[in-house]
Amino acid sequence: MSGEGQTFVIVGASLAGAKAAETLRTEGFAGRIVLIGEDTERPYERPPLSKGYLLGKDPRDKAFVHDGGWYSANDVELLLGVTATAVDAKAHTVTVDGIEPLRYDKLLLATGSRVRRLEIPGSDNLGIRYLRTMIDSDGLRADLRPGRQVAIIGAGWIGLEVAAAARHHGASTTVVEVDSLPLRRVLGDEVATVYANLHRAHGVDFRFGVGIREFGGAGGRLTHVVLEDGSEIPADVAVVGVGIRPATELAEAAGLQVDNGIVTDGQLRTSDPDIFACGDVANSYHPILKRQIRVEHWANAQNGGKAAALSMLGRDSVYDKLPYFYSDQYDLGMEYSGYVEPGKYDAVVFRGDPSIVDGKAPEFIAFWVDSVGQVLAGMNANVWDVVKPIQNLVRAGCAGKTVDLDRLADPNVPLEDLLT
Repeated sequence: MSGEGQTFVIVGASLAGAKAAETLRTEGFAGRIVLIGEDTERPYERPPLSKGYLLGKDPRDKAFVHDGGWYSANDVELLLGVTATAVDAKAHTVTVDGIEPLRYDKLLLATGSRVRRLEIPGSDNLGIRYLRTMIDSDGLRADLRPGRQVAIIGAGWIGLEVAAAARHHGASTTVVEVDSLPLRRVLGDEVATVYANLHRAHGVDFRFGVGIREFGGAGGRLTHVVLEDGSEIPADVAVVGVGIRPATELAEAAGLQVDNGIVTDGQLRTSDPDIFACGDVANSYHPILKRQIRVEHWANAQNGGKAAALSMLGRDSVYDKLPYFYSDQYDLGMEYSGYVEPGKYDAVVFRGDPSIVDGKAPEFIAFWVDSVGQVLAGMNANVWDVVKPIQNLVRAGCAGKTVDLDRLADPNVPLEDLLT
């Protein structure tokens, strides 16, 4: 056992923070661990909030990272419903709710993100919801029922997953998006079209190329949404999903380098050698992608928490997991590996037919490639157990290796053979 007499403080009782605490103990750290969170719930995973739990398919308890007794059993001090208000990097202290500072030897910032809110007329009407916390999901789940009219502002992953849940519960659903397709900035026109067709096949009405002007209401309750073109959408419930921003307030006040998140190296160390950052809030150097990148997905929280803990323990551990996320909408499940900036690919190669036929979701793999045949990212849709070979193709592409695009598109050629 190591670390006796030391105190490691983790700010952010999230998936990333919980996994960091777990890893510290499994790796033999014997010192004090303090896990601080603003939420009143013990650490939980966020995907169920817009997927299984919101659909009513999974119980609430399934979202929690550990059972209620794990923290005391592993001597992890869990401080919930409190806010870390200051970090003094020179004195090695964290102040919680303005009370006496807590001294640390190593500090991990896993403060995550905050939802972007719309400050427009009517934004204080009852019936306007955001989805970030378990309590948010509890309230939204109660709202989604037959006969309800749901307006969703933003056609990103959260917006589309909520749309699928709303339709599952029998609510009429309209999605408003300023772009020309859902998820276009993430997936590009080719794959974004698949999602537009999927949702239309399930009765979702899209309003593209327009934002919203105000939330209309009567008696303090939402009744409709007014779009920028003057048209109106009846709505009992409006769900706003226009993105999130990294919660960097503590890092900025502590004088750490911040640029679209807390800047870290490949070992998740910040500009202060005793402070680390991981999860949504970290803008980390990725050794395979050879660039700084901030990733807002579940796998990054899960894996980043583990990697940060190893770095806090002084292990020579580089965080090089490829960005990975997944989504389930209706009968279409997908997994995406890699990273492509908007407009930074030359073609999408499909292995299989992405068409929606008779309302049924397709089975295909999509590859984002550059002009010379390097694979930049891959997405398997209703095709399973292929993440490893897809990620191998992406890693090879990042290293400058190319593949034959005709063979890439041929389902008869095993993915494992494309690099031989």
